[in-house]
Formats: sequence, C-alpha cells, structure tokens
Amino acid sequence: MDWFQTIVIAIVEGLTEFLPVSSTGHMILAQGIMGVESDDFVKAFTVIIQFGAIWSVLVLYWKRFWQTWDFYRKLLIAFIPAAVIGFFASDFIDSLLENVWVVSIMLIIGGFFMLFVDKWFTYPEKDEPEMTDSTAFKIGLAQCVAMIPGVSRSMATIVGGMAQKFGKKTAAEFSFFLAVPTMVAASGYKFLKLLLNDDSRQLLIDNIYILIVGNIVAFVVAMAAIKFFIGFLTKYGFKAFGYYRISAGLLILVLLYCGFHLEVI
Repeated sequence: MDWFQTIVIAIVEGLTEFLPVSSTGHMILAQGIMGVESDDFVKAFTVIIQFGAIWSVLVLYWKRFWQTWDFYRKLLIAFIPAAVIGFFASDFIDSLLENVWVVSIMLIIGGFFMLFVDKWFTYPEKDEPEMTDSTAFKIGLAQCVAMIPGVSRSMATIVGGMAQKFGKKTAAEFSFFLAVPTMVAASGYKFLKLLLNDDSRQLLIDNIYILIVGNIVAFVVAMAAIKFFIGFLTKYGFKAFGYYRISAGLLILVLLYCGFHLEVI
C-alpha cells in the first residue's frame, strides 16, 4: 500500500465512519478500485485508523464528556448488548464480514429503508423524552443490527434513537458518543491481538509512519464529516443518504459481476 492509497483509505474511513452509509462498504469500494490487496498490514491499518476517527468525537464534544455518572452509565448500558453479542457470536460475525455480497445487498436494503425513515420517525426536539436506562438499552439493541456488514452502525443507532422519540440531532449525537466505547472495545481487541503476535507487531513497527499519517487524516476528515452531518441531517433528513447507499450497493454488485476482485478489509 503506497502513500496515495494510505491517504485515500484514511479519507474514506473519516468520511464514512459516522455517516449512515457503511464504512465497510466504502472501504471495499476504495480497496477494489485502487487494486489494494487485503494483506495483513492493510487489515491492521483499517483497524488502527479508527482510533483517529474516535478522537474526533472526543475533541468535538469534549465538554459533553465531562458529565455526571448518569451519562456514563447510560453509555455503558447502551454498549452492553453489542459487547455481549459480539463476544458470543464473533465467529458468525466474522463469516459475514468476509461476504462482499452481504455488504452490497445490505447497503441497498438500508438505502430503501432510509428513503422512508423520516416519515416514520419524526419528532420535534422540544418534545423529546428524557434519556432513561431503558431507552439507552433499546438504542444499544439497535446498534447490534450493525454487526451485519453494510448496515452502518451510525444508521442503526440514530434510527434506534429516533424510534425512541428523540429528534435527529439528539439521536445522532448519542450515536457519536456510543461510538467511543464501542469502537474502542472492538478496535482495541483487534489491535491487542496484533500486538501479541510477533509477525504482525513487527509489521506495525515497520510501517509506523503510515499508521500515524492515516490516523491524522482520519481524525481531520471525521471532524469535518461530523460537523457536516449534523447540519445536513437536521435540515434535510435521511433521503439523500438513502439514494446514495442504493447507488453504492449497486456499484459493488456491478463491479462483482464484471469480475473485480473485491475483499472485505
């Protein structure tokens, strides 16, 4: 993987991690179009640069993270369903992650769903209910749907929040907050496995500058993406993202049909 490919993949990660468009699907597209082979380092790279994206949430919302225990308790409660299911069903989830057809089909299905979600779940911010332990847990259950590649963690949690009668902005921000423990746990676990393996640990050391640049790019782009998304979602809703997801899913299907070698990173 050269420097151009490094920057492009980091930009894709930063742009798509917090948008409801599936970062997995876009990683596949970027990797396939540029002809990047999914070797051990590429897999490690795409895991590690998620930490750059996570920091964008902490920097943008740092004041919101200095809150009472009640805030952290709700995040923990919302995180528990994904942690439990991820632990017990990791092999099955990994098998789905290896199937590009699943990614493309879920992109399309999720796209059609998003064309109508604004009509189904639209509640004014002023009439929002209080975030309780029960609603936090239900949003956490919605996040589990995103274990199916192509669904989008952001989409699942935002729609889960809207289904609990929260406005789009509040639901999106809670999705960003929930991403921190969820992504730290998932990425941290994979990163730890890499460090405990002598071969992969040396691979990380040999490519340390690429990893640093990738994280910086993902961090900067994710900050811009979050700022854009909140304003766009509040004003225009999900429909544009729905059309985009359908187009991306169809493009992957066309590439597969034409013989492109696409792998899940």
